[in-house]
Amino acid sequence: MTSAVTTDKSARPGYGQLLRTPGAIGFVLPGFAARLPFGMLTISILLLVQHTSGSYGSAGIVAAVTGVSMALSAPVMGKLTDRRGQSAVLVPVVLMHATAVSTLVALALVGAPVWALALAAVPAGASVPQVGPMVRARWAAKLEGSPLLPTAAAFESVTDEFTFVVGPVLATALCTGVHPAAGLITEAALTLAGGLVFAAQRATQPKAHAAPAGGEKHASALSFPGLRVLIVAFLGIGAVFGGMQVSLAAFSNEIGNPGANGLLYGVFAAGNMTAGIACGAIAWKIGPRRRLLLGYAGLTVAASVLWTAHSMILLGALGLVVGLCIAPALITGYTMIESLIPANARTEAFTWLTGAVAFGQATAVTLAGRLTDAHGSSYGFLVPMAGTVLALATLLALRSSLAPKAPSRIINSSAGTSAAAPEVPAARVNERGVGHRVPVTVD
Repeated sequence: MTSAVTTDKSARPGYGQLLRTPGAIGFVLPGFAARLPFGMLTISILLLVQHTSGSYGSAGIVAAVTGVSMALSAPVMGKLTDRRGQSAVLVPVVLMHATAVSTLVALALVGAPVWALALAAVPAGASVPQVGPMVRARWAAKLEGSPLLPTAAAFESVTDEFTFVVGPVLATALCTGVHPAAGLITEAALTLAGGLVFAAQRATQPKAHAAPAGGEKHASALSFPGLRVLIVAFLGIGAVFGGMQVSLAAFSNEIGNPGANGLLYGVFAAGNMTAGIACGAIAWKIGPRRRLLLGYAGLTVAASVLWTAHSMILLGALGLVVGLCIAPALITGYTMIESLIPANARTEAFTWLTGAVAFGQATAVTLAGRLTDAHGSSYGFLVPMAGTVLALATLLALRSSLAPKAPSRIINSSAGTSAAAPEVPAARVNERGVGHRVPVTVD
């Protein structure tokens, strides 16, 4: 069982202090190794299936099936994790994933038809271990009520973005420089090794919340209105990721410089990482709900003008701004889970958000692909605009659902104590959600 960490207000609660949290390195490092393959999976499937079938269309179908399968299974895996514990779920899942990916590789290499590859992609996607949400759940348990929690959310966002940048590069190098199947084989091996080492760190995993006595059932994380609103917001963020991937590639081909795709997407990712680092270093003077609304409004405006760019320099600049706007919205949304969802359902809540990004990305890839094929990259950029506009409208209409719950209403059924302290303890929060806490600076 983990315990909350009390932060010394005289200390500088930045990234250095965050990583000095007792037991943190023990789950951060293997957690990174186990989640790096997440950024390798889709591109490895695309490159392998395209090589064996000669069709990008077939490769896209198999990759999309994998993404949708992962998005649908993630919340189920999260709920099981909350009930049974991380290690109990993670060990069989990584074994299943390694087996499923190996099967997919074998079928692709023998030239199996697309329907067989798509069928094999279902368990490969469904068994993707939700290590990111598990790491976030460990931070939430270790730092409950601490001003370091937003710093942890920023750190995790940067880690996620780093995996999205490094994973595809590594997979591409392996598939093109070693063997078309090398990317998927490495993905399965890293998932298995990293997942087993991460699962072995039992001292820092959150306490499992078994079903209460008397037949009472735990409420699903999805029963909390605030989570449902955040899911819509994260679907919009996924639409940005998916739309940018397809449209940037199409734009690069249109200008006769396919290699520019890596540079443009790298600028976009760099903006996201930079903003993520900064978010953990800022002493926020406004509450999380207002931060989310303001950040998402900025993201919507930035995404809505992408389609107007007709030069590489302008598109790179706009992509950088979009990246800078994603991190504040993403980090704030993850941070709000502590005040909206009880501890016995937080891993499930995190997996709903992660799954929403994946589902939004898979949908956007499909829509943007069709639009770019028919009309060009400018039309593909309409997908991020539409996704963020719809999500922002939902956030504004249902913003009351994002108000933090009173501590008395969120009870840990096992311990009988408050399971979701306000985001900023020992601080007075007014009716608009504005709190004052210890400044967070980079150590």
